[in-house]
Amino acid sequence: MGVDRLERMNALLKRVIAESMFSVMQGDSVAPGLFTVTFVRCGKDLRDATVGISVFGDDALKETAIRHLRHNAKKFQAIINREVRMKFTPRLLFQLDNSLEKGDEVLAILNKLENGQPDPAPGT
Repeated sequence: MGVDRLERMNALLKRVIAESMFSVMQGDSVAPGLFTVTFVRCGKDLRDATVGISVFGDDALKETAIRHLRHNAKKFQAIINREVRMKFTPRLLFQLDNSLEKGDEVLAILNKLENGQPDPAPGT
């Protein structure tokens, strides 16, 4: 399978998962508005897909959110099966993605350096 085709499939699955987040997670104890689908990476055979999720909140909320998403993975797969024409519907594995938080930390450090403030000690 060509790389371009795989990238298009990743983008399509990302869109479908993000759009279905509210319908699948409605009534759940974790608000779906706290999630961001950051990436989808399908395997070359399109049978498995890793879904990166960024969650706004503390560590306990993040773990709860990922647990709820994993619990609802079959519902997401059913929506993908209904909306996307594929030979196989990929199994979804949701994982926490902290890249947005790391990016915010880097931007905060750059802003402090730009304003002439000393950089705080690492780990604080």
